[in-house]
Amino acid sequence: MTGQKRSPARLLAATCLLAVAAGCTFDSDLRSGFDTFSTRDAALNATAPRPSPDNRGIISYPNYQVVVARRDDRVGDVALRIGTDPAELARYNGLEVDSRLRDGEILALPTRVAEPSPATGAPGTGPIMNPGAVDISAMAGSAIDRASGNEVSVATLPPATPGEPARQVGNEPIRHRVQRGETAYTIARLYGVSVRALSDWNGLDSQFTIREGQYLLIPLVAEDGSRTSRAPVVEEPGTGSATPVPPSASQPLPEETPPSQQQAQQQAAEAREDLAPDLSSEQAPATTTFDYPLRGRIIRDYEKGRSDGIDLAADPGTPVKAAGNGSVAAIIEDTDQRSVIVVKHDDNLLSLYSNIAGISVAKGDSVSRGQQIARLPSGSDAYLHFEVRRGLETVDPKDYLP
Repeated sequence: MTGQKRSPARLLAATCLLAVAAGCTFDSDLRSGFDTFSTRDAALNATAPRPSPDNRGIISYPNYQVVVARRDDRVGDVALRIGTDPAELARYNGLEVDSRLRDGEILALPTRVAEPSPATGAPGTGPIMNPGAVDISAMAGSAIDRASGNEVSVATLPPATPGEPARQVGNEPIRHRVQRGETAYTIARLYGVSVRALSDWNGLDSQFTIREGQYLLIPLVAEDGSRTSRAPVVEEPGTGSATPVPPSASQPLPEETPPSQQQAQQQAAEAREDLAPDLSSEQAPATTTFDYPLRGRIIRDYEKGRSDGIDLAADPGTPVKAAGNGSVAAIIEDTDQRSVIVVKHDDNLLSLYSNIAGISVAKGDSVSRGQQIARLPSGSDAYLHFEVRRGLETVDPKDYLP
């Protein structure tokens, strides 16, 4: 299973097309509008670094342990190094014994191995404990302040009494097991972290590839000065926007007057038209509304609710062009600090272009079909995430492309 970049993923997941005309605040999920652009949420979502493993690669918490792979490791190599059964380790992580691992990739341990200690290169002994589970009042020194304030993700407290081993203190991240159909983008969105941080913590590849059955550590996020994992947010039924008061509740209905003969004839004609079958919903959308913003290969298709657009890969520096005539409604940065251009078109359509560089237009500019508006970035991330939206819904961009 491949989780390509940008649903922004992952990128532009919620819907707020009407916000362009309404002028509300815009964010990278389109949950708001286009008046003001703020990076406040991105700052709040700044992630702590992943704790350093011991010499074996072990990171230990009270409820689970993981191991960090080294370059050119295979599952069997890791199992031999930490002293566990290779077949069981491979099966637990949805891999084969000879599966090659990436440098920094995380494997979950099916059973606990010997705890980290100074003998294995760890600064303290035992698992990283939650600050609430440690009597830090008995400790002394600046490490107490660092731990109680969670200034860093992990602190090593000195022993309370001579001869007692030093304890590592920090919050335990949520451990998520990948289900069928999930991508790195949907998981990052679920927990309110950036897909880049999710990748860094779990050693994902440049395409953010994940697999069914894989265990992922959810990065610890900075909120109100503490480092905690954010649990999925689920709203109770009935919460959200207030129901508007109907006009009849505050204003009396106008008095009815009998229609004139001309009005009666017009109403009769309209009634006859209403009896004709409406085939508009059965007609396929026009396939020539837009042009492709660049010529490349599609590396990720649209999938309702999971991938809000398509990803097009091409050479670094390839020009990105406006898919159709319109005006630039917004130019912002997403939570991964990558640029996004939103173009407003006729017929209540928007086109969105993300993971771009070298922007050559400004907000409010009119653009024509085929006009260059940006280019692909350099490096290994040379692809474009392209979305089309109608009304409040994402649509398959390929339905509007030749």
